Amino acid sequence: MSFTTFLSRLAGRTARQGVVLTVLLGAAAQASPATDLYKAASGDVLREYYGWSTADLESLVGKYRAVLDERCASQAETCPFTTARVVLGELLHEVGDAHTSVRDPDAAKRLDEISRNLPVARTGARVVRVEGGLLVASVMRGSPAADAGLRVHDLITVVNGEVAGKHGAVNDPVGPNEFTTLERDGQALQLTVRRAGEPELALTVGTRELPARDAPTLDWAGDDHRVAVVTIPSFLPTDTADLFLRRVREAQAQGARGLVIDLRFNSGGGLNQCVAAASIFAPVRYRMQFKMGAQEVMGINGETPRRPPPHGSPPPGDARVWTGPAAILIGPDTASCAEVFTFYAQQTGVPAVGEATRGVCNSGVTFDALPDGGVLTVTVLRGFAAEGQPLPERIRPDVNAPLNIAALSTDGRDSTLEAALNVLHAPMGDAPPPPAGLSVPPSP
Repeated sequence: MSFTTFLSRLAGRTARQGVVLTVLLGAAAQASPATDLYKAASGDVLREYYGWSTADLESLVGKYRAVLDERCASQAETCPFTTARVVLGELLHEVGDAHTSVRDPDAAKRLDEISRNLPVARTGARVVRVEGGLLVASVMRGSPAADAGLRVHDLITVVNGEVAGKHGAVNDPVGPNEFTTLERDGQALQLTVRRAGEPELALTVGTRELPARDAPTLDWAGDDHRVAVVTIPSFLPTDTADLFLRRVREAQAQGARGLVIDLRFNSGGGLNQCVAAASIFAPVRYRMQFKMGAQEVMGINGETPRRPPPHGSPPPGDARVWTGPAAILIGPDTASCAEVFTFYAQQTGVPAVGEATRGVCNSGVTFDALPDGGVLTVTVLRGFAAEGQPLPERIRPDVNAPLNIAALSTDGRDSTLEAALNVLHAPMGDAPPPPAGLSVPPSP
């Protein structure tokens, strides 16, 4: 797979998005595939890393090169890429920056598919790993998953005879990545599903070519179904902010009296996308500090302005798309750019509801192609608010409300969403009635 069309070249990263790519050219052949991969990845870390870790990178690279040599001793020139990936994982764990990691070729391929929104074989279901199985986070309208009767918040416990998800601290055979791999094989999936209020279900879900990305969606909640719930699966696609803004405008046209933005399973993406999206509440200035300098990304009214106003000058007009009650749903799978979005929303008084996020809010990465077809994500920038203070490492919820999977799968109760609705209930009592005769346009 070619990565040249995946993301921008590294040389242009300060003038483009926060998610970028560099391509390795003409590396000399090494003693084995493993040593070739280790040299490429560790060399990129030494050259490019600019995060918050205080680890001695040169010392660690030397230490784990010795570890690799020892593990490859019996295989010599045939030592495989997989050995190096394990050793690199150990090295980067000791660096202590969760934003810097090595991903295998399958993960790199999925990043490419999503970033370019390629047509791929899919069921149309987006699944996430939770206690007890794979939770269906979204179902694409008109997809094979929808046709088979799969619903949002179904809990998949078995896939093709294999246990799904995790129990305790042990990962079982079929997680989200394995589910995606099975989809790409183009064969029907045999699922065992737990659903609130129903006996265990057996569903056969086919696949067909669908867009690789899951776009922001609009749903409704609350006793009178007038609280708009906009779910943003990822900030990786380059039109995420635009699609999110459309969903918010649709909600306004429907007379929504409250807004909930669900980022519980959003692992991040392009900085300009989350900064633009967060500016529906107020103008946003995000300062990126690189090894060689700094640059700002700005958002106004849900968009990235082509000609940002000079620093310190007020933005034009009201510069607020949403002025009503709002809340953000977060959890341990909320990461990176989704954390940045939440930080800026909190600065305007929007509460975060759920659990503490993953903890990579204050940095950004580049994506480097590796000799095995995988990709290295390496931290290359530190994140600051416009006033100069570093962003926090992670986002703490203003209202602690963990997602109760048992209540979701047995009673159909989304405990985190319920807590957000309770937060919004008081200030929404005097909201005007919705306009008559309007309908919600379907999400793409």
